[in-house]
Amino acid sequence: MRSNVNLLIKLRFLSPRRRFEWYPPYFLMRVKVIALAEDWSMARIRLPLNWLSANASGNMFGGYQASLADPVPALACLKKFPGYRVVTKKLELDFIRVGNSSLVLHFDFDTQTEQDIRQALETHGRATPCFEMTYVREDGQVCTRIKNTVAIRPKGYTGKHE
Repeated sequence: MRSNVNLLIKLRFLSPRRRFEWYPPYFLMRVKVIALAEDWSMARIRLPLNWLSANASGNMFGGYQASLADPVPALACLKKFPGYRVVTKKLELDFIRVGNSSLVLHFDFDTQTEQDIRQALETHGRATPCFEMTYVREDGQVCTRIKNTVAIRPKGYTGKHE
C-alpha cells in the first residue's frame, strides 16, 4: 500500500484534492473534496451515504466517519510544518445525531492554533495539538463531533520519552 501513496504523491499534475480523492481507501468510499485551502487551513469533504457506507438501519457507519476524519489534521500539519513526522495519536467521535444522509466533514485550522504549535515546536521540539471537527448532515445539523489529537515530532523520533 505504501507504493500507492508514493505514486499519488509523485503525480504532481494532479491537484491536492484529486490526490486525496484518489487515495485508494477514499476512492472506494467515493469521498469528494468540496473545498480545500492551499495551505490546508480549511477543508470540506463530502462522505456519501450509499449502500456501502450504510449500516443495517440505513445510517452512516461510524467507522466510515472515523476513517475519513483520521488523517485530515495530520495532513494539514504536514503541509504547515514540513520536515516533521505527524501521526494521529488519539481520535474521539461523539455521535450526537444519526448520520441519515451524506455528510460533510468540516475542518478549520485557525491561526492561533498554528502559532501555538510553532511555539511548542520551537520551545520543546514537538507538539501534540488537538483539533475539533464536525460532520454536518444535508439538513445542516451537526451529527458528529470529532476530537483528533496529532503528534508532531522530529523525523527519527522514537517516542521513548512519552
